[in-house]
Amino acid sequence: MKHTRFIAVCLLLASALPCVVMAQNAIPWESLTATEQKVLKPFAGRWDKLPPQRQEKLRKGAERWQHMSPEQKAKVRERFKRWQAMTPEQRQRLRERHERFKQLPPEQQERLRKRRQWFKQLPPERREALRRKWQSMPPEKRKAFHQKQRDRWQHMTPAQKQKLRNRLQR
Repeated sequence: MKHTRFIAVCLLLASALPCVVMAQNAIPWESLTATEQKVLKPFAGRWDKLPPQRQEKLRKGAERWQHMSPEQKAKVRERFKRWQAMTPEQRQRLRERHERFKQLPPEQQERLRKRRQWFKQLPPERREALRRKWQSMPPEKRKAFHQKQRDRWQHMTPAQKQKLRNRLQR
């Protein structure tokens, strides 16, 4: 009987432990600086209901916001407007793409960042033409294009690969 009671108490304590740990990690609204509270005001009413990880993420974002230039803040506002205009499906696809990107090796992430920067530096009409061409391509042609590029890359010598990298960075 004593043994059973001991096990029951241990199980009860073990089941309560995650709640205690979560409560310890929660960030009380009152512990935020006045500036953080101002930035996070939209979350004030539900702050205590947010998971501690989300609170921490939001707090760090508010901290970054404080150190941004007006131009950086304007870019963030624009991105947020675009995010709000997206459908739930578009947001989900974007989240999935971001997760896939985070799973890539750092070198590949850097290559993609550079390629994106190259694309952004193209004249607007050239970017639009490339977008239209890509979007009008059937999925099987897109897949074939990717495969062709992978095959081409795999058969290049290191010197050819470097030459291509240099060309794409211009």
